[in-house]
Amino acid sequence: MESQRSFGKCFELLQAGDVDGLRQTLELDSSAAEACDAAGVSLLMQSLYRGHCDLAELIASRKNALDIFEAASLGRLDRLKQCIRDGSATDARSVDLPSLDLPSKDGFTALHFACFFGQPEAARVLLENGASVDAVAANPTQVMPLHSAASVRNLEVACGPSSPLRDVGRPTTIKSASCSITEHLSTPASRRDGFRSMPPPRTGIVPWSNSCCSAGLTPRLPTTKATPRP
Repeated sequence: MESQRSFGKCFELLQAGDVDGLRQTLELDSSAAEACDAAGVSLLMQSLYRGHCDLAELIASRKNALDIFEAASLGRLDRLKQCIRDGSATDARSVDLPSLDLPSKDGFTALHFACFFGQPEAARVLLENGASVDAVAANPTQVMPLHSAASVRNLEVACGPSSPLRDVGRPTTIKSASCSITEHLSTPASRRDGFRSMPPPRTGIVPWSNSCCSAGLTPRLPTTKATPRP
């Protein structure tokens, strides 16, 4: 019961932006690092969604083990490889998908997270082990990993020369979206507005629908009322 109260306090502190208070709570009760919210999203991931990377690293240092989504998000390659060997998609909800394409509690694959949080080597590891480059998020955003990278201008992952998304036998839809991004980068609108001014790519599979850039998908929260997602 005491741990549950501690877990609830952690999310209250995070929601209020009281990072110092949350650090103190973690120092007093290391088990709080294992906290998940009512939707099953971990304290570590919620910290990353809010742009608190140092806090996420602190939480990671106190967790018993990172799951595959956390490992991909933080670029912890050794742990990511271990998760892949173990088939450890701990938040998975479907038995009808390959293990690396199983979604987290909020509907994104490990590859979405690697792309969104700028972890190209983690993305490469996932792709080399069979993750689907065109996996569609199991939530209303319906984005693919490429969209997740583009939404926060992770250009190295999205379309750079060493992008792990470039050389994996991508379907035409992925190539089309990548070309659209590359072309957009050279426009005045991109320099002024970034990806918010980018027109929908003609992919024919998933809607860009401004979801990548205008549906709260930013690496840091302007307020505490909305949570960004890949």
